[in-house]
Amino acid sequence: MPAFTAVIERCPDTGLLVGYVPGFPGAHSQGETLDELHENLAAVIGMLLEDGEPRLESEFVGTQQVRVD
Repeated sequence: MPAFTAVIERCPDTGLLVGYVPGFPGAHSQGETLDELHENLAAVIGMLLEDGEPRLESEFVGTQQVRVD
């Protein structure tokens, strides 16, 4: 079972959690809770994988804190 890293943000307009897999077109969803978001993302990714192994447009590397003085 493949695993993907998702970036999660909170939408300031709706308050919903929004998640997406960087570099994986179409792999995005939303939910009111982390559990709901996880379920929704898993469902979307599962549907996308039915078309075969994805060709990722980029690879998630990580995050970095940037200090501005």
